[in-house]
Amino acid sequence: MTPELPTTRQLLYFVALAEAGQYRRAAQRLGLSQPSLSQQIAGLEGLLGLKLVERGRRGIVLTPGGREVLDKARYVLDGLEGLVDLSASLRDGVSGTLRVGSTSSIGPYVLPRLLSQLHRDHPDLKLMARDGPPRDLLEDLQAGVHDLILTHLPLRSDDLIETPLYREPLLLAVARDHVLAGRESVKLNELAGESVLSLSPSYALYAQVARICRDAGARLRDDYEGTSLDALRQMVAMNMGVAFLPSLYVLSEIPDEEGDVAVVPVQGGLYRSVGLAWRQETGKSRMLLRVAGVATEIVRQKISL
Repeated sequence: MTPELPTTRQLLYFVALAEAGQYRRAAQRLGLSQPSLSQQIAGLEGLLGLKLVERGRRGIVLTPGGREVLDKARYVLDGLEGLVDLSASLRDGVSGTLRVGSTSSIGPYVLPRLLSQLHRDHPDLKLMARDGPPRDLLEDLQAGVHDLILTHLPLRSDDLIETPLYREPLLLAVARDHVLAGRESVKLNELAGESVLSLSPSYALYAQVARICRDAGARLRDDYEGTSLDALRQMVAMNMGVAFLPSLYVLSEIPDEEGDVAVVPVQGGLYRSVGLAWRQETGKSRMLLRVAGVATEIVRQKISL
């Protein structure tokens, strides 16, 4: 005999309760009464033969079993959402929900153009964007939190499909009164002995800057790890060191003559590779290939590197 299975509604209500932390707040968000919500949760507990929540002074507390069931419930609901998105994608190519992750050192300079174009071309496509360090983005992509990420390549994972978009020059930023300020270019070996500032190791740019420092004989400061490109620029402006900044950031945030730092190209060129990545086993491959095509065209037409 086939066992009775929880309903989608019960799982949705349980997840909503766990996220709200209170029956009253969850019921308000769901648009139903507290007794109705309590009845649904009790029905789920009875069906599973497991106590999921306990009432505390400040709200509900998940039991150990409840925490395990919450993870599974989210997985099931994500799968159902994916099924709906897959059906829509198979019907017309680009619709449903697209969850995009990006790094803060790339996303602000590319993602708005991409999302705006996708919204114009495919108004039925629901777009959700979130940024974070590349290490977190990769974990979230593999866990199914994101459908697609815009990040530093390569990722070197057999489980992912990577689509390169562009090679972005890295430019040397120095204080306005630095000896290298005003130069047309600088040789890498001229950075020997310089103190170099970088983002934290959770960013792929950190590893690249560390390699540059080794090649140039420069010192990568380990007593400061920037949390943003703006923070790096401000430290450079105070003569706390030099830094390598992506050219799209420079074009957006540092005026040629009035900026708080001076920017100098490195002879021979230093670059980072940027692109898109998604899971090989996804129900949205057709949609993601379309998105990659749009992104490639936007880079070709609208982004100067």
